[in-house]
Amino acid sequence: MIWGLPDKIEVGGIEYAVNADYRDILDIIEQLDNPEEPREICLYCAMAMFYEDFFEMPSDAYAEAAELMIWFINCGENDEQEQQPPQKQIDWQQDGLLIAADINKVAGCDVRAVEFLHWWTFMAYFMGIGEGQLSTVVAIRDKLRKGKPLDDWEKEYYRKNKSRVDLKKRYTADELAERERINEILG
Repeated sequence: MIWGLPDKIEVGGIEYAVNADYRDILDIIEQLDNPEEPREICLYCAMAMFYEDFFEMPSDAYAEAAELMIWFINCGENDEQEQQPPQKQIDWQQDGLLIAADINKVAGCDVRAVEFLHWWTFMAYFMGIGEGQLSTVVAIRDKLRKGKPLDDWEKEYYRKNKSRVDLKKRYTADELAERERINEILG
């Protein structure tokens, strides 16, 4: 399947059309990372976004459908590393402009202007990103996470671009309300 670009997935012996555009998948990833909802709700909503006829799918096929959706998001690779999830190095929303700039270089056009771009093609472009702003930001994040010293130029870059390098924590509405309450108490 590596040379194909699937737009349908067979679940429980029935073929379902999927929303394969990279923008759809980025929305699905954002839904899966939603801190406001329980994991099961996030997964259900993501599948409803992914499968065009999801509401016609029998509920006993949901487990297989979820696995196949993740397989699709992983570009046809099975995620066999079940131990501990890797530390987050990229935030698709926060790093969006850096990602778009570097992917546009690889693609030779502005991919945001293309009407449809299959997720697997988008990720092939993403994998083709070499040196650039994104790789610099990710390398600095990795060094900081591991407690490794930054080179002088990296220190300077980090000082000037701290808000770009530091991944922003996403808070739930309850967490934000609690932070606001504490701030009011502290004045």
